[in-house]
Amino acid sequence: MTHHWLADRTRTFDPSGIRKVFELGAKLADPINLSIGQPDFDVPVEVKEAAIEAIREGRNGYALSQGIPPLREKLQARIDDEYGHGDRQVLVTCGTSGGLVLAMWALINPGDEVIVFDPCFVMYDALAAMVGGRVVYVDTYPDFRIDVAQVAAAITGRTKMIVLNSPANPTGVVASEAEVRGLAELAARHDVVLLSDEIYREFCYEGPCLSPARYNDRVLVLDGFSKSHGMPGWRLGFAHGPSAVIEEMIKLQQYSFVCAPQPAQWAGLVALDVEMDAQIAQYRRKRDMLYQGLAERYELVRPGGAFYAFPRVPWGTGAEFVERAIRQHGLLIIPGSVFSRRDSHFRISYAADEATIRRGIEALGQLALPRP
Repeated sequence: MTHHWLADRTRTFDPSGIRKVFELGAKLADPINLSIGQPDFDVPVEVKEAAIEAIREGRNGYALSQGIPPLREKLQARIDDEYGHGDRQVLVTCGTSGGLVLAMWALINPGDEVIVFDPCFVMYDALAAMVGGRVVYVDTYPDFRIDVAQVAAAITGRTKMIVLNSPANPTGVVASEAEVRGLAELAARHDVVLLSDEIYREFCYEGPCLSPARYNDRVLVLDGFSKSHGMPGWRLGFAHGPSAVIEEMIKLQQYSFVCAPQPAQWAGLVALDVEMDAQIAQYRRKRDMLYQGLAERYELVRPGGAFYAFPRVPWGTGAEFVERAIRQHGLLIIPGSVFSRRDSHFRISYAADEATIRRGIEALGQLALPRP
């Protein structure tokens, strides 16, 4: 037996419930897959060609840990133009998740408190616990709005970080200007890190998304190309924030991920100039289709961004509802308990073709009926 080899940190979290459904879907003949959080549109041709050219030209070795200079410099120029902060530095990461890992390593000591909003993306609380942090949940049910006063009440002398994700996974809710500004000012006032995961910032359907970095020059921002350009398998992201933090994240990357894949970085350089408005408009239409198809049968907050909806189950628990959806309809959705301490909702990803979304709406219409 080898169980005694395993580190205690492996017991702080369970295998990802999203991955479990992903694996189950691979076994079904014709699933209605509304579970996967990745765009269904293809990588733009010019981005593919840039990666192929980089490979053919032999740019296949290690890159600088902070990123290839052309990509880093272009990102830095855009960030400087947007925020105008004198001490904001950029780092190219192995996806946004890689940036999140580096941020947790760089900033959280054992016993530090990390405030996350319930529900939240699965990595936030798992990674905070993995590095020895104590997770403090701030409830956002039933409308998934952020009550800044409630966050303020959760801050203690041990609070190190607040994690914001807007547009949010799993709810699709976009934080308002008052919420974003309130959190930014609260973090500055209490001298705590505000980590803003902005991977879905291009998927804002009612107007531009606001970053708390507009109101607090010490906000640490995570972003990337996975969602905006359909590149989740390329593992290309970036982080920007105070230079002292970014320099430590670079050092940690040298001893872990080493660097983001070099061909992907050259592709990312091209991707920054590729217009994706048509794809975003298509996702707005998909959002509208899903919401209109479910609003009469489900208690559902209208998503303002990302490509998720988070309805309340009409009966039973989220786990029971999802089990029946999969078993009787081949419908792959994610139970809300994967993202939350509650088990009252389920997540739908409308990152699928319209035919699949229509099939999903039909199946969910049948599932809304009382259990026999």
